[in-house]
Amino acid sequence: MFRLWGKVYKNNKMLKDTVIELNEDGLSKDDLTYDCLDKICYEFDLQHPMWLNDNNKDYPAYGKTSFKQDHFIEQIDFDYLEIEIIDEEKEKKKRKSIRRL
Repeated sequence: MFRLWGKVYKNNKMLKDTVIELNEDGLSKDDLTYDCLDKICYEFDLQHPMWLNDNNKDYPAYGKTSFKQDHFIEQIDFDYLEIEIIDEEKEKKKRKSIRRL
């Protein structure tokens, strides 16, 4: 299962968020990301942002990236849209380490 968390921020406050889950086997991580991003943009009623070089650096390294005004053709009424992978394996490890304490 692939989960992507979409968040819209303005003035350092989260205005809205959503988690999109896809259970499609056979798709690459990039395809899953783009499909989830499409669904996030549809849910937030946003145009699809342009994927630029800074996204190519941030997303593989940190599992998240953000889209600011430069990524959109139309004017946006928020500071940025952030997407982040929710990694099930990391979540399981965190829960196990918390239980041990």
